[in-house]
Amino acid sequence: MTACIHRSTTQVLEFESHNYSKFCRSNYPDQLSCKPISNITPQNHQHLDLDHNLDVWLKMKDEARSDIDQEPILSTYYFSLILSHSSLESALANHISTKLCNSSLPSATLYDLFMGVLIEDQEIVKAVKDDLRAVKERDPACISYVHCFLNFKGFIACQAHRIAHHLWLKGRKILALLIQNRVSEVFALDIHPGARIGSGIMLDHATGVVIGETAVIGNNVSILHNVTLGGTGKSGGDRHPKIGDGVLIGAGTCVLGNIGIGDGAKVGAGSVVLKNVPARTTAVGNPAKLVGGKQNPVKLDKIPSFTMDHVKHVTEWSDYVI
Repeated sequence: MTACIHRSTTQVLEFESHNYSKFCRSNYPDQLSCKPISNITPQNHQHLDLDHNLDVWLKMKDEARSDIDQEPILSTYYFSLILSHSSLESALANHISTKLCNSSLPSATLYDLFMGVLIEDQEIVKAVKDDLRAVKERDPACISYVHCFLNFKGFIACQAHRIAHHLWLKGRKILALLIQNRVSEVFALDIHPGARIGSGIMLDHATGVVIGETAVIGNNVSILHNVTLGGTGKSGGDRHPKIGDGVLIGAGTCVLGNIGIGDGAKVGAGSVVLKNVPARTTAVGNPAKLVGGKQNPVKLDKIPSFTMDHVKHVTEWSDYVI
């Protein structure tokens, strides 16, 4: 059962009438540069600036109506999750609460908690919109904003983390840890509420992702499944990786310890990274090494989190053959 939602007569009539049918961080540690990624220009992504003028919430409602026209059987589904809500905040609070509730943790209780956080912290809402745009732009499997919002567990889990992080900073750590645990149980990924995550994030597939308490992730980062941003032992303190802006981290990668992955860097799938990775370079292997060597590493001229290119460093550098 969905949580209490806001709807108006105008919205219901509106629904029935459709037949039911950039990159700089200012608040992160000094381990990473707060300068833009050199002079990299995402030439193939200049339309992203235009996309920011798009009201994502209105676009999602249009997409929901279009989906109902194609599949009328989904009318109740889209109405309860999208079209009956007066705002993105309400729809998101309802969707996450429905996903995370259980017999002893009612969805209505979670909805009230989540809605309060989203109304209080509009920076979360801005990040949600940036994340939607990121997934729609970078993932060819994402056919629409509403598709991402409803069905992509990496996106949903990331937004639940944003709420948990807000509660963590407010000293409501028990609630924050409860949300972390429910996200882990429901979505099979584990993000500590103390971790700091920027905007424009894509957690692609997301299964098996683990992000530790003192990890920091910059803006416009793409992370695939089975990635661990972990510590190296049982000691406390600042012990987890710091990921720069525009970074791409391939599937199955482990980045361990309080090390930095520089702005615009790429880490190849299956790598184990134990040392700092300079900006705009590629690290690959176990243990990871820089493509081109430590003294003269090959510099990337495009933002890897945008290009999502996972194999170019292999085809151009490795002697790997089958």
